[in-house]
Amino acid sequence: MEMALVISASLVGLTLVLLSFPEHGSLNRVLDGTSGTVYLGSALVNEALHRATELTDAAYAHTRERVKKSWSESSLRSIDLLAQFKQIETSTRTQIQAAELLDNTVELIREMVYTNTMKQPNPYELLGEQDMENLLQVSGCATDVHTPTCQTDCLSERYRSITGECNNRQHPKWGAANIPYSRWLPPEYEDVWGMPRGWDPKHKYNNFSLPPVRLVSQEVLFTHNSNISEDSTLSHMLVDWGQWIDHDLVLTPQSPSTVTFKTGADCTHTCSRNTPCFPIQIPLSDPRNGVQSCMPFFRSAPSCSPGDLPHRHREQLNAITSYIDANMVYGSSAEQALALRNQSSPFGAMAVNLQHSDQDLPLMPFLPRLRAHLDPCGPRNSTTTGALDRSQLQENITSCFQAGDSRVNEHLGLIALHTVFLREHNRLVRELHHLNPHWSPDTLYQEARKIIGAMQQILTWEHYLPRVLGERVMSRLMPPYHGYHPGVDPSIANTFATAAFRFAHVTVQPVVTRLGPGYTYNSEYPPLPLHQSLFASWRVTQEGGIDPVLRGLLLSPAKLQTPGQMMVEELTERLFQAQGGMPLDLGALNLQRGRDHGIPGYSSWRRFCELSAPNTTSELAEILGNFTLAHKFQLLYGTPHNIDVWVGAISEPALPGGRVGPLLSCLLARQFRALRDGDRFWWERKGVFSKSQKEQLRTVSLSRIICDNSHITRVPVDPFSRTERPEDMLACSHPLIPHLDLSPWKEPDTDPSCGPIPRIQSGYSILCNSVIFYQCHSGFKLVGSSSISCDPKSQQWSSSPPACHDINECEELISPCPQNLECFNTASSFICSGQFSSFYKMFNAHDYSNLEHFILRSRVLWTLCCLHRLCSDSGDWGRGHGGDDSDLLPKVKH
Repeated sequence: MEMALVISASLVGLTLVLLSFPEHGSLNRVLDGTSGTVYLGSALVNEALHRATELTDAAYAHTRERVKKSWSESSLRSIDLLAQFKQIETSTRTQIQAAELLDNTVELIREMVYTNTMKQPNPYELLGEQDMENLLQVSGCATDVHTPTCQTDCLSERYRSITGECNNRQHPKWGAANIPYSRWLPPEYEDVWGMPRGWDPKHKYNNFSLPPVRLVSQEVLFTHNSNISEDSTLSHMLVDWGQWIDHDLVLTPQSPSTVTFKTGADCTHTCSRNTPCFPIQIPLSDPRNGVQSCMPFFRSAPSCSPGDLPHRHREQLNAITSYIDANMVYGSSAEQALALRNQSSPFGAMAVNLQHSDQDLPLMPFLPRLRAHLDPCGPRNSTTTGALDRSQLQENITSCFQAGDSRVNEHLGLIALHTVFLREHNRLVRELHHLNPHWSPDTLYQEARKIIGAMQQILTWEHYLPRVLGERVMSRLMPPYHGYHPGVDPSIANTFATAAFRFAHVTVQPVVTRLGPGYTYNSEYPPLPLHQSLFASWRVTQEGGIDPVLRGLLLSPAKLQTPGQMMVEELTERLFQAQGGMPLDLGALNLQRGRDHGIPGYSSWRRFCELSAPNTTSELAEILGNFTLAHKFQLLYGTPHNIDVWVGAISEPALPGGRVGPLLSCLLARQFRALRDGDRFWWERKGVFSKSQKEQLRTVSLSRIICDNSHITRVPVDPFSRTERPEDMLACSHPLIPHLDLSPWKEPDTDPSCGPIPRIQSGYSILCNSVIFYQCHSGFKLVGSSSISCDPKSQQWSSSPPACHDINECEELISPCPQNLECFNTASSFICSGQFSSFYKMFNAHDYSNLEHFILRSRVLWTLCCLHRLCSDSGDWGRGHGGDDSDLLPKVKH
């Protein structure tokens, strides 16, 4: 419904804009009014735009109906499930729909010109700049490429925006959500129109066609689950942390349509290549041959990048912020961030699960059940959990958790880390409230979010990257921090998202280890084959919570990547097998995604990093240190120049002390250095945190965070390093597992120049650079200035502080109560009553101006409401109330 409304709404603007286009009749060429250049497609814009709108609208409608039917019949395919859990926000969806309408229009114009002229036009003669400007307007793309206006007040310097916008004042969109990935090298598509590499299987690159990605996966990547070596120094927690941070940096949405725009064919049932379908062909030698002819694959959605109009090439969208800001906890849009918060919490806490807990520790909330009968994160073919499924169906919820990133349910390790940091946020806001009771819920939320973001940066740069790159490479490619550089673009590069930061897929173990107290085997939650842990969120609520998963990550080693042991068959042959239907192949998906994005080949990136580019098999063998592997590549690709960069980069032997080779070291270090130096809110930057706060943050450890937010009592000093035996774990009380001391976050009660900080009753305040900002409690209005500042010359506050006056809702022109009920004002609220009227009048006649009297009155009111069966377990008056007691319904504003 939402997709249809977006497209239909654009038709209104489309009609208006088309009125400005010239009448064309049978014209083949139209002059551009500004340059005098003749453009072949200008006269066809009107017709193509109408047709593209119809096709795009129909494709979205067909997709909605197919997915709705699959959900209702509990027959969701693996590819549908994967798409379902890469859900995007409304603003992202709107931009994608606009971009696809624009692309479909241009594609139709190109085909129409070819039909009229019988020759393929080039981009320089198809449309003029004014044509493209008009198309940007009518498609909706113009609104997505605007430059936001940035605030300059003190609080905008203190807290980063949720969308990432305005981090860079000169380039407000750098690093923000919903912008195209940056390019370090120009894309190399199959043609100038942005067709993927390998779209035509016969197309030649350096005189050779590209091999099917599934064949590369089978010949180079496939590793039997039993034929693996364990990493002697690194734990599996390091592997999962890599994916955790990846979800803080990268989210590439695919097209919302799962049918072809031109023909309406279902991409899950056709092996033809027709946008957005880019299926993975199954080779004749493949064990799957005869069972399936291809594996479904959808192109990444285009973005509304302005590019070099009208000759722009296809760019893909990053739907989340590029910065390490913990957006996987908090989201990347204002709407999402608000939905994740507990709106009634006086501490700025995140919402938690109301149906289940983890031995009294909170879990993330469940997602609502979008369709009847199917719980995509529930157990498959199980009769033992029927009662749970029925109860959750009645409550209209699923077993799927809700978090700042929609991929939270992908596997148990991600769920565990999401849960830990949700709890850590709620722990922090409680402690900060104790230190600063005058802070508002918003301030507490923002301060905790700021600390959580700093934790991600510290744990990644100080603990994770040195083990991935090696200390020597880290010091060479990642020099010490010297401050913020506004000329550095921190936006995620396409090759980083599509290739470089997918290196850890070859370090994943085929078994998910879960351990009981003492890090011992427990029959209640035994080890699982990896594919049975994917989208299996129900195991958290029914099989011991997150503690068994965390213990397994801490004690289990990572898989060691070697030339003969690349990617386990759990990922190449059984990906999402437990969810039913044909399983996918992660290696093939990675390779196909790189081709979809037009990522240049292996040799191009070697040259980019000033490394030698191999021309022959022997030169490649010298780089890889393995002739057998180099020979495989030669047989598959014909030349080293054609090797897909992801598989080429992961095949390089690791540099000393690290787990990646020279090419990946270059690409990873380049991106992470830009993320650090181009972030105005980087934790080490002067003014972001105080000196004493930074001293405390330097003590942050993942082991301490786990101790504080689980029932685990013994942890390793370094959770990313392999711990051989449970006896080597340290007690959480050990000095090497220090607590984060939050006392430096206590706001001073006096200003150095102007003396005591004026506080207000029934309100909040926050001190920001000698400016005090005020806000009233709900139900009160601010009278006076919302902020006062200290004048260092006069050493006086600029004015008296404001006051918070109770809002008398009963005096409003339209009564908040039903006509048959009388309204009685109370402090911060009001009561609608048809009973006890005389009591309320007498009660409100007394003076309850001081805090003691106010508390007394509140307790009496609460007692009355409970006697009248209005109080709920949650403490909210009248919540869920109905029936015969509706004549006494206390109304509150929360």
